[in-house]
Amino acid sequence: MKTIFHPSTERGFNSFGWLKSYHSFSFGAFNDPEKMNFGLLRVLNDDHVEQSMGFGTHGHANMEIVSIPLSGALKHNDSTGREEIIKSGDVQIMSAGSGIKHSEYNASKTEPVDFLQIWVFPKVEDIEPRYEQVSFNEADKTNKFLTVVSPDENDGSITIKQDAWFSLGNLDADLSLDYKLNNPENGVYIFLLEGNIVVEDKNLNKRDAIGIYEIEKVSIHAKTASKVLIIEVPMK
Repeated sequence: MKTIFHPSTERGFNSFGWLKSYHSFSFGAFNDPEKMNFGLLRVLNDDHVEQSMGFGTHGHANMEIVSIPLSGALKHNDSTGREEIIKSGDVQIMSAGSGIKHSEYNASKTEPVDFLQIWVFPKVEDIEPRYEQVSFNEADKTNKFLTVVSPDENDGSITIKQDAWFSLGNLDADLSLDYKLNNPENGVYIFLLEGNIVVEDKNLNKRDAIGIYEIEKVSIHAKTASKVLIIEVPMK
């Protein structure tokens, strides 16, 4: 087993007034050669956007981009003609493929929005751009890890064009669960949204993360009520 620990206090940070963004990996002005990626996981940005503000139209190519709202609502527009609003409980994916332009704005005039933006390198480049979003019930995440992103088009999750799996879990205090990797050659990046957990004897607090690979399953113990995001990705 090999591990890498990313405490929340060592993330990159950018503030533009309307946007406050924490970066788990090198992004924009934050450049850390030791934090370029975890396997094929390239970006994990923890964004806070003020009311009615957002990201103007810009382009992406050959990246699988997952957005997970934590609170509030986000308005999405893209060059395929899609206009959608995603909110807490939803998960969105945009396969940029051969090229897509989009914008993202806070859908509220009165409340901020908090969301995760996550990039994963694709399995195949230059595919036709695509978009998908699915709503998930909080009850389905209670004391278990619910798969919300996977390569399987028929399991109720959103589909990613990579051999990657994202899972969310809301764990009660004093609960222990194992996460079994779908592919033992993958690694897992565990990002703690809320609470306090122990992962393979390592203590994590809110927004801490740990990457683990060369392991078939990972043991997670919630010391307090906790919300956990698990991202399983190929390591190369």
